[in-house]
Amino acid sequence: MLPTTEVPEAWFNVVPHLLEPPPPPLHPATREPVGPQDLAPLFPMALIGQEVSSEPWIDIPGPVLDVLRLWRPTPLVRARRLEQALDTPARIYFKDESVSPAGSHKPNTAVPQAYYNREAGVKRLATETGAGQWGSALAFACALFGIECKVYMVRASYLQKPYRQVMMQTWGSEVVASPVDQPDHPGSLGTAISDAVRDAVGREDTHYALGSVLNHVLLHQTVIGQEAKAQLRLAGEERPDLVIGCCGGGSNLGGLALPFVPDPAVELLAVEPSSCPTLTRGHYEYDFGDSAGMTPLLSMYTLGHDFVPPSIHAGGLRYHGDAPIISSLVRSGRMRAVAHPQTVVFEAAVQFARTQGTIPAPETAHAIRATIDAALEAKQAGRERVILFGYSGHGLLDLQAYADYLGGRLGDD
Repeated sequence: MLPTTEVPEAWFNVVPHLLEPPPPPLHPATREPVGPQDLAPLFPMALIGQEVSSEPWIDIPGPVLDVLRLWRPTPLVRARRLEQALDTPARIYFKDESVSPAGSHKPNTAVPQAYYNREAGVKRLATETGAGQWGSALAFACALFGIECKVYMVRASYLQKPYRQVMMQTWGSEVVASPVDQPDHPGSLGTAISDAVRDAVGREDTHYALGSVLNHVLLHQTVIGQEAKAQLRLAGEERPDLVIGCCGGGSNLGGLALPFVPDPAVELLAVEPSSCPTLTRGHYEYDFGDSAGMTPLLSMYTLGHDFVPPSIHAGGLRYHGDAPIISSLVRSGRMRAVAHPQTVVFEAAVQFARTQGTIPAPETAHAIRATIDAALEAKQAGRERVILFGYSGHGLLDLQAYADYLGGRLGDD
């Protein structure tokens, strides 16, 4: 544990450390690089500035720090019982982001986004959410800063996870299933983004908020990795050999991994679902961030903006593309990526729960699967390794997924 005085006071910007900065976003109509005025209908100028900044550090405002200190710094935990069960010489640590009010890492960016919008005089935010972690986080942040919030939730998750809706409603937000104009469509993050962007540009009092992918979102999440570096030193570790995170759009992974990018001795691993394998089977190209083609085009690994994934339980890992920063790291070889089907992911989740005690979110379980595999590889090789993974959220609102797995009803489609 670290005291609340040790919450990082600046965000770490990885852009100066990349071999090649990601190419700029392109305007959806002209295909020319977007300027600040093109983004102004969606974001406050403070966030637009962070999106394109090349400054190595960006100060965190005092009101944002005051809220982050409600739960930060988060614990760094040695998974000793899992190590014993695997009989591995590896030392396994996880950064526990499940202790936030919303139960995941997402408030790390929801809070500053709500703050900057309030400072800009914005009265209302529209957003999308997959499994509900981001929607819950933004609902929480908007409640603290007095902003109205409307969440467009991917219909498959809207039906699978009703208590996520209750969380958002408890914090005062409105939640609807997406796509709003196709009631028989299972939905995707791409269609939900289209709904939210359409809402935001149609009202002068409303901005749009995004929980992953964009540079400023990953920037806000770097409090995770900064704390983890300090905590590992307190635990007597010089550095991790391997840093692992689940990856949908890239915010949790980026938050943990980006502060380690400057150290070439640290291996970085992204873990995604095999049903939405953007990094492992997607193409690196410019693509829209939403299904309707309303957003700027981003340079990223993508399965195509019209991709509709199966209704897997890891709803937060179903985005058709990846953050440009994460895509750049994978393309340059600085980060590796693997994909796993959901049955072996839930097998790892149950093993973790039966050793460490806590029940992880299905998204988080992807990182646990890769961690177990890496620990067993260390055992086979007979060498010590320090493995750090991101425990991005708890699974207490995902118990239907566990019921399906334990009942033999969960497949890999």
